Amino acid sequence: MSLRMGALGLIAQYPDSSGYDLLKMFNESLANVWPATQSQLYNELNRLDADGLVEISSRGARGRKNYRITEDGRGELRAWLTSSDPEPFRNPMLLRVFLLSEVSRSEADGILDRVEATSRAWRDRLDAVAEDVPWDDTDADLYARIALEYGRRSLTAQIEWLDWAHREIGAGTDQATRDNRR
Repeated sequence: MSLRMGALGLIAQYPDSSGYDLLKMFNESLANVWPATQSQLYNELNRLDADGLVEISSRGARGRKNYRITEDGRGELRAWLTSSDPEPFRNPMLLRVFLLSEVSRSEADGILDRVEATSRAWRDRLDAVAEDVPWDDTDADLYARIALEYGRRSLTAQIEWLDWAHREIGAGTDQATRDNRR
């Protein structure tokens, strides 16, 4: 559902954009929170058009299509935005951590090292976005900055949690050592 709403929201904010334009905007902004490939986005645009949520506003060279949101699309986007239905929380990294008892503590520590390196790289990327984007006073930029700050703070908290997790792993006995005592 999120790719659908992301595409619909971008079309609402930037009417008469082509699929290429939307993909570029997606890669520069939404990909930081919800990555998608070119084929995924183009397939979603086709579905949105088939469902009557967007319409083709113009056609250009080489099959270029520009899209705009329809009233039905705006209604669906608004309904999704204002819905209080919680979406399921899924975090593949936490699932991996939950199952780390299947490897040695040193392997678990190495896995957490890689997660931490990735987290730091993502935070650095978001820090660069915050500095490099020429923000303006539009509502779109206001909410984009708010979402970006959530990502930055979440990654900072995750890095702090990973430091704690490393200490916890170091404080215990290796599972293999416990298994050998049996």
